[in-house]
Amino acid sequence: MNEQTEYWFTIADYDIETARVMLLGGRYLYVGFMCHQVIEKALKGIIARDLIEGVMPPKIHHLLKLAELAGLYNVMSSEQQAFIKKLNPLNVTARYPQYKEAIASGLNAKVCGEFLTGTEELLCWIKQQL
Repeated sequence: MNEQTEYWFTIADYDIETARVMLLGGRYLYVGFMCHQVIEKALKGIIARDLIEGVMPPKIHHLLKLAELAGLYNVMSSEQQAFIKKLNPLNVTARYPQYKEAIASGLNAKVCGEFLTGTEELLCWIKQQL
C-alpha cells in the first residue's frame, strides 16, 4: 500500500470511530455525515492506489462518482450501490447548512445505527479490494 492510500484509510478508520461516538451521543446528523466521510475517504484511498505518486484524488464528494473512478461501482452488489445512494446526500449537512433541518428530520438512533453498520461493512469490503 502506498503512503497516500494508507493516509486515506487511516482517516477513514478515524472517522468510523467518530461516527460511533456521535451515535452514542445522539448526534445523529453527524453520524450520517461521518459515515459519508468514511466511504468517501476509503474510495479516495482506492483511487490514490492507482494514481501517479504525488497526484491527489479528485476534490469531489459524490460517492457514486468516486466509486466509479475507483473502479468499484460496477463490482458492488446492488445492496452496496443502494447504500451509497442513501449515504450520498448526508454530505450536504456540513457543506450546505440550509438543508440541515430537512436531512436531520429523517435521522434517529435506529436509522443511524443502520447507517453505521452498513458503513462498517462497506468499509471492510472496500479494504478487501486493495
